[in-house]
Amino acid sequence: MEDRAVERADSHINTSLLIQSLQNEEIDIFRNEFLDMHPYDQASFFKDLDEDIRAKIYLYLSPEEMAALFENLEIEEEDYKDVLAEMNPHYAADMLSEMYADDAVDVLNELDKDQVVSYLTIMDDESAKEIKDLLHYEEYTAGSIMTTEFVSLSANQTVRSAMYILKNEAPRAETIYYVYVVNDEKKLIGVISLRDLIVSDDDTMISEITNDRVVSVSVGEDQEEVARKIKDYNFLAVPVVDFQNHLLGIITVDDVMDVMEEEASDDYSKLAAVSDMDHIDRNPVSAARKRLPWLIILLFLGMLTASLIGRFEDTLDKVAILAVFIPLIAGMAGNTGTQALAVAVRGIATGDLEKENKWKLVIREAGTGLINGGICGVLVTFIVYFWKGNFFLGVLVGVSILFTLIVATLAGALIPLLMHRMKIDPAVASGPFITTINDLISILIYFGMATLFMSYLTG
Repeated sequence: MEDRAVERADSHINTSLLIQSLQNEEIDIFRNEFLDMHPYDQASFFKDLDEDIRAKIYLYLSPEEMAALFENLEIEEEDYKDVLAEMNPHYAADMLSEMYADDAVDVLNELDKDQVVSYLTIMDDESAKEIKDLLHYEEYTAGSIMTTEFVSLSANQTVRSAMYILKNEAPRAETIYYVYVVNDEKKLIGVISLRDLIVSDDDTMISEITNDRVVSVSVGEDQEEVARKIKDYNFLAVPVVDFQNHLLGIITVDDVMDVMEEEASDDYSKLAAVSDMDHIDRNPVSAARKRLPWLIILLFLGMLTASLIGRFEDTLDKVAILAVFIPLIAGMAGNTGTQALAVAVRGIATGDLEKENKWKLVIREAGTGLINGGICGVLVTFIVYFWKGNFFLGVLVGVSILFTLIVATLAGALIPLLMHRMKIDPAVASGPFITTINDLISILIYFGMATLFMSYLTG
């Protein structure tokens, strides 16, 4: 018994006991051990099992118990279809109806339309209607991630009656820390915290303790804006309303955490010029298919850089030493452009740029580029002079660094701002794109100045 306690403390999952009880069909032992675990640990154990072992779990757990596991299951989106196919259709439909509506919708969105219709047909009418209503909302909006399982109260009732309602509805509500107050037309008029209800006298009217300065989000609002609002206000949940202020649902902080992870992964994918980094591709063909389109685009942009260098072939023939500094100039342009890009994209993503004048960012980045370019330009001037013994060559490289860093920094800041203004995801202005564009700019500046001052270099 002591060894078992140690094993549990270390891993939280007694895998050997669970698998042994499944293989030996020891239902009571399995259920006692399994149901004592946190749903996340249940899901972690479940996802690593073979299909034949999982089939026994479906026999040993009720749809309601399986629903708690499924809400914590972290598998690739396309795998939901395979896992549901392992279950009896009626069992799967019952399980989906026991899940919180927003979580069930997330799962159903990964299935084919005929499969969705099939499960909704089998479900009880109430659950099916609730899920259908959520499926109609556009993806990535507040409506698509909200849940309709919340507690609402009327303003013209007492705390005593409100607590009675709360106790009855709490088991199905996703959260009870906030209770929303609506009028006879189901329009949102206020919010009450659970603490306010508990400390208030039983005969107090709800209208007397209602906070009418309630923050809500529109059903069509972008999920990223919703996540930002919950973060700014430190809410555990936020109500979702339509254009007439009818209360439609709520979005909880756990849903927002999923959104933030999804958006961060999406932005990072675009910054790395990869179409999808949510999951690791075990298949090299699949991984190559996702990355190849971006690489082909970057290949053609790189060919423009090569073509530009070719136009300055005469300059290179006269002063071959210029070729030595091409990687230095291009590399510095790419690095400083990526730094400015990161600052701009982060400011847009966090909403900080909405609170300040965007031209301040541009001016600040221009000043940063000027300072960095000036310091790096002076350093490289003396380094090249002492290295190659040619002062004019050092000045050429130093001045090119100065102008390149200024222009590259501005490009890194301006491009995502312009994209944001055009309603295009600024993360599309990815590191590789900024680097390639700045390569073109830096080569043009470098060889343009070299051609202009050729007499000083060959004299």
